[in-house]
Amino acid sequence: MLKIAICDDEQPIRDYLKKLTEKCTDAQVHVFANGEELLSDPTVYDIILLDISLNRKPDSGKPNGMEVAKKIRETSDVIIIFVTALKEYVFEGYDVGAFHYLLKPVDEQKFMEVMDKAISQIKKEKNTQPLIIRMDGNYIKIPVNNIIYAENEARKIVLHTKNMKEETYSFYEKMEVLEQKLGDHFFRSHRGFLVNLQEVVRYDNANIELKNGDRVFLAKQKYNDFVTAYMNYLRKA
Repeated sequence: MLKIAICDDEQPIRDYLKKLTEKCTDAQVHVFANGEELLSDPTVYDIILLDISLNRKPDSGKPNGMEVAKKIRETSDVIIIFVTALKEYVFEGYDVGAFHYLLKPVDEQKFMEVMDKAISQIKKEKNTQPLIIRMDGNYIKIPVNNIIYAENEARKIVLHTKNMKEETYSFYEKMEVLEQKLGDHFFRSHRGFLVNLQEVVRYDNANIELKNGDRVFLAKQKYNDFVTAYMNYLRKA
């Protein structure tokens, strides 16, 4: 699930942006009234909607939007979308690699267009960047598209891939963490299984059959969510 932060010092705008965000994507949305709150939050966000004119008063004592963005850029390449009421601030955004900007009052259609582009870029990056695991003391890069499915085995995760039909990759990791790393092309069909949707051949209300012939469990309570996720994947494929 995507994690999105909204940072604006005006509550009506925070509420409005949160409403639009929840309307266009199923994401965890966190809201902040100032940059200090955002910078102190340890959450790793996928997208940050940031008021570029945040705390522009000299006596505010708090970092403005540009200062917050520069601090974020020291450690993260998160997508930053600036929100501003003043066009002259827009050009400042290029200094920190802003993905886009939205002018207040924010138009709903424009907001949807910008968010769709941002989410598409995130999905593309997650599908092209290799998964890096530590196995037997060595770091290994695994192309995400080569992963057929992952399963829990004791305290380890076992990856079943296209290029290792007889052997598998086994490493220590929490399934929840791996699920976040791999993105929307993968579905948690059961607490012990994470499936690559492009490898699905057929399914019923209890199992999913994959292209390599393996069958994995599909939890009863996950069935409807799986069908929705798989149909969405097929429409976009």
